Formats: sequence, structure tokens, C-alpha cells
Amino acid sequence: MIEREWREASDMRQATATLAVILAAAALLRFWALGAGIPYGIGVDEPEIMNRAYRMMRTGDFNPHFFDYPGFYIYVQLAVSVVRFIFGAMSGEWHALKDVSALDFYGWGRVITAFFGTATVALVYFAGLRWGTRYALLAAGLMAVMPLHVRESHFILTDVPMTFFVTLTLVLSLRASERAKLGGFLLAGAAAGLAAGTKYNGALALILPVLAGWMTIDARPSRLVACLAAIAAAGLAFLLVAPYTILDLPAFLDGYATLMTSYRGTKYNEPVWMLYLKHLRINLNWPGFLFAVGGVIFGLVRAAKGPGHVRWTLTLAFTFLYFWFVSRQALVYGRYIIPMLPFLCLLISAAVISGVSLLRRFSIPRVARTSLIVALTVGVILPPAITAVGFDIDRSKQGTSRLAYEWIRSNLPPGTAFVHESSLLVPPAPPYTTRHVSQLRLQTYDDYLKEGVDYLIASSQCYGPYFEAPQLHPTEYAEYMRIFEQSREVARFSPTRDHPGGELRIFKVRP
Repeated sequence: MIEREWREASDMRQATATLAVILAAAALLRFWALGAGIPYGIGVDEPEIMNRAYRMMRTGDFNPHFFDYPGFYIYVQLAVSVVRFIFGAMSGEWHALKDVSALDFYGWGRVITAFFGTATVALVYFAGLRWGTRYALLAAGLMAVMPLHVRESHFILTDVPMTFFVTLTLVLSLRASERAKLGGFLLAGAAAGLAAGTKYNGALALILPVLAGWMTIDARPSRLVACLAAIAAAGLAFLLVAPYTILDLPAFLDGYATLMTSYRGTKYNEPVWMLYLKHLRINLNWPGFLFAVGGVIFGLVRAAKGPGHVRWTLTLAFTFLYFWFVSRQALVYGRYIIPMLPFLCLLISAAVISGVSLLRRFSIPRVARTSLIVALTVGVILPPAITAVGFDIDRSKQGTSRLAYEWIRSNLPPGTAFVHESSLLVPPAPPYTTRHVSQLRLQTYDDYLKEGVDYLIASSQCYGPYFEAPQLHPTEYAEYMRIFEQSREVARFSPTRDHPGGELRIFKVRP
């Protein structure tokens, strides 16, 4: 059953020009400095996807042999890499597969992530139309400048594409509820399956078409069939884009069990849910965070009393479920909350516009109400926009990773053997021999000597927390200091305003 508010919203003139400006701004923020860090400072976990796509291209073996991610985005990057190779061969850049490495495909791969990020802004707009054009434009504008989403749209990771499919699931679920036809619930379920095929926690999006189906009283042929159809479509879509979940079932089960082990056991000084609330507050800034709280309260009232039971229930249900899920995990990363951002943007938009609309009960001129909406819009959009622009400006600068990379190429001969931690700096290979470890301290200095390692590259991403609070990490601090004192520091690159990034220290391994 189509609700009255959605019919009214559809009759309103869509601000096409404003939407075009918002999408242009979203694209600018996500494509700006997109190639920064290639090849010397690629993002954390980018190689997990690109190295496997490259291996598939070289071997023809489409089994990822890696199940930390379901596989869909690896296949997307494989397709993009193949196209990139063909264009490179046509232009004479290379003549055979042996002439390329995985690093040759990062540029095009990041373009795909940035595209998913920009397209998500458009989906937020289409979802917001269920509240009205003004709501949709404000929500899309806020999503366009979300600093965390802007940042992660620069890397070949799964969080931004998964967020696209989660938001697509929301739009299709709302549409299915409006039309009450079986095909709509099938499409919404399939979108949820694609979200799960991109990253496992995307499976939580399945709550959207299932709830929509159950709340659609006149769903055809019945509410139960609509819910079961959505579940079946999600499962089929997942298996289509991540087929080795079944084709290599033992490896999947082993890999998934190992992955789940890594999400248990880490202890923090604060509850995980509090840490994620702080991430949200930093990302939204205080005005947006407070309006998000207001939007949740307003949404709970509307979900219970109406109007708009379905849209409010779906928006709140996924927000609460997803926050509960990530708050139970031991590993805490800011990017894990990205799928919540489209829903929070909708809630913030509703709080701003509907909150001001309540002033109609008082003798306040319409001009004053409109001016207040404009002021509040600027208040919630401007702070995150400044943060997002600042991030892109920093990425455009010559960072510490690039300085260290150029120092290595200028001062050290080919064949030099490195061991490096984190991916803040990846030494050029070839002509150098490189090996990555999670932290240098996990091996002793004598181990590096026996391996014939020439240099160690330490990153503040790894040793920084221990050096900032050695009294809290005495063992880790002592292990790093032992390595640093036994070797000889030959170069240090500390961040400055003109050279942002983490600190990098290069040590010579002395016999």
C-alpha cells in the first residue's frame, strides 16, 4: 500500500539542478587525489583484494583461496584489471602478462570504489524522496561530504561497495513495499545478497526486504511469500557472486573460523559501543551527531504512531541492528560503521526539516522557518565538509611515504633486502627484495640478521601506540626499543604540515 506522504513527495518538483551539484561535489571529493600513494603507500588491506585479482588474471584460477572477504569485490577488480591490461596492451605499455604487477591496476581499481561511493549519494537521495524532496536533498548533501565515506572511497576496500548495496537494498525494499508485488521483494533480496557477497556483514541488510515484506499488508501473493522470496533471492545472489563458498566449502569454513577468531579477545579501556559512538561523533561533528540522536527519537515516534511506519521502521531497524553487531566485535575500525551513514543522514535530515516544521504550530512566519532550515543545514553540512576537504588536501601533498620512497630509490642499491611493517610505505620491488610483517617486534634482531635483511622500516602506525603510552604496553615498548637500539637509524621522516602522514624510520641491520 502506497502511503499518502510518498504520493505527495512524488508530486513535488525534484530539484534536479541541486542534485547535480551535490553529485558533482560528491564525485570531486572522492576522485580528488585518488592516485595518491601509488605505488609507495597503498592503503591497509588493499593488497588483500588486488593481489588475489592479479593472481587470478595470471593463473586463470578463480578460486580466491582467501575467505576474509566473500569474493565479489575481488571478481569486480579482476574484471577491471583485465580491461586495464587490454587498454595497456593496445597503447603499448606492455606486451605480456609478465610485464605487469598488481600495482599497475590500482589506479583503475580505485576509480571503481570512488564510483560506488558517488553512486551511494544518489541512492540516499532516492531513499530520501520517501520523506520529500527537501529531505532527500539534505540527506544526499550530507552523505556527499561524510568524511569517513569520502576517505574510504579512495581505497580498494569492501566497505564502500558494501554500503552501496546496503543502500540499494533500502531503496528497493521501500519500492517493493509501495508496489506490493513479488518481483520487488525479489530484487530487494538480491541486492542484500550482493551486499553480503561483498562483505559478510552486508547480510544484515536482509532485514530490510524481510521487514518490508512483513509490514506490507497487501503484498501479493502474501506477506509470507514476499519474505521467503527475499531470503531466497539473497541466498542465490550471494552464491552467484561468491561461488567458492560452496565449491571450496572446507577452505571457506576454515577461513571463516579463523576470521571470527580475530574478532575476539581484544580488550579496550572503554566499551566498544562507546568507541563507535565517538567515531560517529567525530565523523558527524557535534551538530550532526545531536541531530542524529534527535532523528532517532523522532523516528521511534513515527515508527510507532505513523505516518510512514515502513520507511521509519526500516531505517531504524538496520541502524540499531548494525550498531549492535559491530559493537559486539573485538576489532574496532572507524570504517566498520560506514554502512550506517546513509541511514543516519536520512535521520538527521528528518530531524532538521521535520523539527523546524513543528514550528508551524506557532505564529512564526514561513520565511523565518525557511531561514532556520537553511541555517541548520549549513550547521550540519559545513563541519564534515571542511574535514573532508582537508583530507583531500593532505592527500594531495607530498607525504612522508613518498619522501621515504624517494630516499630509498636515491640512496640504496638494487637488491637491498627490506622488512617493513604496515603498508604506510611499500619499498619498490623490484629492484628491491621486500617482506611485510604485521609488527617488527614480533621477530628478534638476530632473526633479521640470519635472514640477511639489510634494512628495517618502522611505521608509527605500528609502534606509535606503544611509544605514546609505554607504561600501558611495557612488553611491546621494550621489544621495539631492543630492535631500534641494536640497529642503526639512517633516516627518519616525521609528519609536518606540508608533509602529512605517519612517521617512518629506516634502520640499517648491522652485523
